[in-house]
Amino acid sequence: MTVYPLKLSIIIPLLNEADNLPELMAHIVRLDPAPQQVILVDGGSVDGSVAIADSVLKSIEATQSAIDWHIIESTVGRAQQMNAGAMLATGDALLFLHADTELPADAIDNVQQAVAQYDWGRFDVRLDSREPLLKIVGLMINQRSRSMGIATGDQAIFIKKSVFEQIGGYPDQPLMEDIELCKRLKKIARPACLKSKVTTSARRWQQHGTWRTIFLMWHLRFDYWRGVSPDVLKQRYYKQ
Repeated sequence: MTVYPLKLSIIIPLLNEADNLPELMAHIVRLDPAPQQVILVDGGSVDGSVAIADSVLKSIEATQSAIDWHIIESTVGRAQQMNAGAMLATGDALLFLHADTELPADAIDNVQQAVAQYDWGRFDVRLDSREPLLKIVGLMINQRSRSMGIATGDQAIFIKKSVFEQIGGYPDQPLMEDIELCKRLKKIARPACLKSKVTTSARRWQQHGTWRTIFLMWHLRFDYWRGVSPDVLKQRYYKQ
């Protein structure tokens, strides 16, 4: 197994992710090689997420100690949570992972190789559904990301910590923080677009309807591009 000099910290924002946590944490333990550090940042969950994470962590630590795990709390908001995790991170590179997204088995090797050449990057994505339309949605997300150099949080964005600090971290806004982050990063360098795929939950598409969600996402991005406030966009996003 090749060893790369860059150490990697995974930062995961949590908000009521009790159902996902056991499998998420078990999945991270199975990665080979393992990340050097994992930081779970809770934003005020009311479903016992922190207690469940603590319980799972005790089981993990009883069998292995290769990963430096942390569970911390922060004000609600993905941007604030990920910035709080980044402040604690000791890795040379940071990988921001949503709690409903799984990394490919070789993710750590892929990121370490990419960060040796690029300042930042992201994975391709697939939605965990057999619905043909959602497979097409995943392909469209990947193609758009590759052509525009913009990634979403579902694509597990990774960044050299020094570059993350240089741009001031995630912007303090309630929505589109990932898009704004990428816009700032693009001014420094183009991303590494990894073909290896993360698998993310299709639950929003399934709950609210595939076409309805497609239209909503495109409208939100267009309105953000033309200057509509992220606070207004957040209201529309969660109103659906």
